[in-house]
Amino acid sequence: MLNRTGVIFCSVSLVLTAAVCAVGFSLAALPRATIAASKQPAPPETLPDLDLPGFGRVTAIDLMGYYIDNPPAPVAAGGAPAAAKRFGGC
Repeated sequence: MLNRTGVIFCSVSLVLTAAVCAVGFSLAALPRATIAASKQPAPPETLPDLDLPGFGRVTAIDLMGYYIDNPPAPVAAGGAPAAAKRFGGC
């Protein structure tokens, strides 16, 4: 059987934990306007140019056109794409 001090300690600990979580969530959560804006698609004309290493600045429309003209190679059925080799190792 729990003594009175243990019950008080556990109760206060749970209340403080809930309060800290509520305050932390309200500080970490995005504003509702930002969440609503992120759900709306943006037309490619409004996107800024992308700076691709090795290619320079490219517009989003040019990048989409290139992807449509040159789709990625299909992956074999049941297989994973080949992993990029980063270094030779030992």
